[in-house]
Amino acid sequence: GASRGIGREIALCLGEAGAFVILNCTERGISKAEAVLAELKARGGDGLVKPFSVSDSAAVDRAVEEVIKAKGAVHILVNNAGIAKDALFMRMKDEEWDDTLNTNLKGAALCARAVVRPMMKAREGVIVNVSSVVGQMGNAGQAAYSASKAGLFGLTKTLAKELASRNIRVNAVA
Repeated sequence: GASRGIGREIALCLGEAGAFVILNCTERGISKAEAVLAELKARGGDGLVKPFSVSDSAAVDRAVEEVIKAKGAVHILVNNAGIAKDALFMRMKDEEWDDTLNTNLKGAALCARAVVRPMMKAREGVIVNVSSVVGQMGNAGQAAYSASKAGLFGLTKTLAKELASRNIRVNAVA
């Protein structure tokens, strides 16, 4: 989720702070992510574009393994990938519900799971889940989005409790 919006800004800020940034995107977002990477490099940062689906467990595991092999560790994970397929609940198709929860909630869980073991071994790390106030208060026409973002709060609280003793901070922003 680094090709535009909040993810773009997070990538640029982390790059400017000295982090080597892996910019994740979908296949159709590669050109936008490459533009963000070019901007990051123009500002003195460094990174690479790594397209994969966050809702595909094997793709996530493979990407994290490749990053660790190339860079030695993952110190920060920002779960920002997200979609919204808005529809009134009674008209929402199963596919719209599944796509939204698979990207917004399952994707965050898969990415977190892929980095947790190496972070635990290193006894350090940061996981930031980008949620939404809609996950706290709901919004008409956004049942799936609201549910996925509310789920991120529960996931965040649980991981924070499980990982705090290993010096891994887990937070959500809304």
